[in-house]
Amino acid sequence: MSIRVMLVDDQVLLRTGFRMVLAAQPDMEVVAEAGDGVEALQVLRSTEVDVVLMDVRMPKLDGVETTRRICERDGAPKVIILTTFDLDEYAFSALKAGAGGFMLKDVPPAELLGAIRAVHSGDAVVAPSTTRRLLDRFAPMLPGSGAGGGRARPELDRLTDREREVVMLVAQGLSNGEIAARLVLSEATVKTHVGRILTKLELRDRVQVVVMAYETGLVRAGGPTGPTGPTR
Repeated sequence: MSIRVMLVDDQVLLRTGFRMVLAAQPDMEVVAEAGDGVEALQVLRSTEVDVVLMDVRMPKLDGVETTRRICERDGAPKVIILTTFDLDEYAFSALKAGAGGFMLKDVPPAELLGAIRAVHSGDAVVAPSTTRRLLDRFAPMLPGSGAGGGRARPELDRLTDREREVVMLVAQGLSNGEIAARLVLSEATVKTHVGRILTKLELRDRVQVVVMAYETGLVRAGGPTGPTGPTR
């Protein structure tokens, strides 16, 4: 079954380019397009979509608010934010709004296609290094960055010590494989821990785990607040 993709961008030429790249893939099809957020929300009411490629700067309704409204819906499609500007504050806001990924518009086609397949399968699509750089820049805007500490989140008390370690390493931009090596665990065990963390904290994906870690002060820009080495 093909991955159903929707393109949301106010530049027709860019949508055309993305459509040509996706049309050449046997496992993907562009099922809808929109030139702004208002049109996108209207189209989604009557069209089944798996993944939305979303621009952030658009007329009428920008990509951040559009993403928030999409992600509020049950069974919502995954959203990948596309922006011209690396570390765009709009993209950061969209990640907080529920987007599952962040990529630059000039990303090589192979990486874009890989991201669509990854997010469709439920994985994160933001490269760990990109996530870390993004949050290191904008963490001072978060409640957890001030001298008074992070925003209280009672759900954190549900985490085991090991799960807290995993959260901090995810927030530092480590992949499952890197976390497994750091904590001397199997990669399958790390995936299980991440799944339990998402359930306990009621989060959608590991991108939101990173945002939550910064918001609560569990991790600060430039590094974690506590030790992250392996425990026995």
